[in-house]
Amino acid sequence: MELILVVVGAIVVTAVAHRRGLEPALVIVIIGAAVSFLLDFEPPELDSHILLTVVLPPLLYSAALNFSFPTFLRNIRPILGLGVGLVVVTAFAVAASAWLVVVPLTFATALVLGAIVAPPDAVTAVAVGRKLGLPRRVMAILTGESLINDAAALTLFSIAVVQVTGGHIFIHNPFLLFGYSAVVGPIVGALLGYVTLWIRRRLANPGLETVQGLVVPFAAFIVAEELHASGVLAVVVAGFVVANGTLSAGYQTRLQERYVWNSVDVLLEAFVFAYIGLHLRFVLEDLQEAHESLAEVAVASLVVLVIVLVIRPLSVFTIFGRNKLTHHVETRLSVPVPAGGARGALGTRRRNNPPGKWRSRVDRRSLSWRENVVVSWTGMRGVVTLAAAAAIPATTVTGEPFPERATIQAIAFVVSVGTLLLQGSTLPILIRWLHISRFSDDHAVDREEELKAERVVHDAADRVLADFRANPPAGLSSRVAAEIEATIARHSQDADEMPDPEAHTKRAEVFAALYRDVLTHQRAALIAERDEGRIEDEAVRAMLERLDLQEAGVSARLESRL
Repeated sequence: MELILVVVGAIVVTAVAHRRGLEPALVIVIIGAAVSFLLDFEPPELDSHILLTVVLPPLLYSAALNFSFPTFLRNIRPILGLGVGLVVVTAFAVAASAWLVVVPLTFATALVLGAIVAPPDAVTAVAVGRKLGLPRRVMAILTGESLINDAAALTLFSIAVVQVTGGHIFIHNPFLLFGYSAVVGPIVGALLGYVTLWIRRRLANPGLETVQGLVVPFAAFIVAEELHASGVLAVVVAGFVVANGTLSAGYQTRLQERYVWNSVDVLLEAFVFAYIGLHLRFVLEDLQEAHESLAEVAVASLVVLVIVLVIRPLSVFTIFGRNKLTHHVETRLSVPVPAGGARGALGTRRRNNPPGKWRSRVDRRSLSWRENVVVSWTGMRGVVTLAAAAAIPATTVTGEPFPERATIQAIAFVVSVGTLLLQGSTLPILIRWLHISRFSDDHAVDREEELKAERVVHDAADRVLADFRANPPAGLSSRVAAEIEATIARHSQDADEMPDPEAHTKRAEVFAALYRDVLTHQRAALIAERDEGRIEDEAVRAMLERLDLQEAGVSARLESRL
C-alpha cells in the first residue's frame, strides 16, 4: 500500500511540475525529503538488489529502443570517451579525494562512492536539449553516453562492493572481469533480442507482443548478471536488436510500444526520486547513530560535488583541445605526400586502401567549442546514482554493517540534488546564451531533414507504383488498376475511396497488397538512408511515426465503415 501511495504522489508532483515548467526530478526529491521529516512517518522499504533490477533495465531498454545502432556507431568515439573513460576517471578521482577528506573511508569504500556518483543521467539533459533544439549530434552523443556509462559505473560498483563485503568474485583480476562483462553482456543481449523477434513473428498479436517486450529488459539483465556479465550492456544491445527488428512488425505494435514505454519511463523515474527523498531523514539518523559528524559529512559532500562539477569540463576540454592542437599541427607542418608513397613532413605514408566499411561510418568531426561547453555542463546525476546508493548492501558476508553506508548515501544524495539544482536549472540558460539551438534559424535545419525524409518516402512509393503500373495483376482491368494507383499515390487521404477490407474482392486484395508494399518500401528506404548517414536519425524516426499514424488512421477509418 505504501508503494502505491508513493507512486501516486510522485505522478501528481510530476504533473504539477510539468505545468509549472519546473524540473520534476528536483521537485519530487525536495517534497519527498520534506515528507520524511513528518512525525511517525515510516518510509517504504525495498531490497537493495530489487531496486536496481526493477528500475534500471526498463529505463535503459526504453532509451535503446529510441536510439539507432548506426547513429551510436557514427558517434562511438565521443560516446566511449564520455561513457567509459570519463566515468572511470571520475570514479577514481572521487575515490582518491574522499579517501583523503573522509578519514573513516578505506579506498575500497571510497571507490564504492566514486562509482555511484560517476555516471551522469542524460535524461534531463536530453529532454531539455530536445525542447530547446540542441544540435542532433550533441543529442546523439549524450544519449549514447547514457546507454553505456551505467555499465562502466556499475561494474566498478560491483567490484568495489565485493572488495568491501568480502564476497566471492567471479574473476579476481578487475581488468579481466571488466573485459568479460563487456563481451559476454552484449552477446547475451543480442541472443535474447533475436529470440524476442523470433517469438514475435509467431505471436502476430500487438497486445501479446507488447507484454513480451516488457519482459525483455528484465530477462536480459538477470541472465547476464547470473553469468557475472554486464546486465546493463545486455539490456542496451537487446534494445538495439529489437528496435531494428520491430520495423517488420505491425504498426499497431510499434505505436502501442512507443506509448507504453513512455509511460513506464515517467513512472519509474518519478518513483525512484520519491523513494530516495523519503529516506533522507533516516539516512541522517543513521549518521547520528554511527556517531558521524554531520559537519564532516557535509564538507565531504561539498568536496565531492565540486569534483564532479569540475572534472567533466576539464576532461571534455582536454580532449577538445588535444584534437584541435593535433589538427592545427597537421595543417601547418604536413606537406602533400608524393604519389609514390614516400613520407611527408610528418612521416606519414599515403594510404592507398580506403577505410573499412565500419570505420568509414564513424563521424570524426570535432564538436565546436560552444557544443563542448554544453556537453561539459550536462553532468546531472539522477536515477542510477540514487538507485545504486540505495542498493548498497546493509551488511558484509560476516554479518557486520557495511562500513559508512549512511555516509556514502548522504554524499550521493547531496551530489544528485546539487547537480540537478546547479546544472539542471542553468542548462537552458546556457543553451540560449550560446545561440546553438537548431530553432534559432526558424527550424531551417529541421525542415531540411524533414524534406530529405519526405523525398525518400515519395521516391520509394513512386518506385513501387511504377512497378505496379508496368506489371499490373492479372484479371484486373486497367481502369481499376489506375484508380488503385491514384488513391494510394494520394497517401490514402480519403477513406471513402478505399475498398472494404472484408470484401474479399479482387480490387480489395490488390489494393491491400499494394498499400502494404508501398509502406514496406518506404520504411526500408528510410532505414537505409539513415544507416548510411545521409539523414539524421531523429528525422527518420519522426517520418516512421508519421507512416505508422497514417496507416493507423486509414485502418481505423476503413474499420469504421463496416
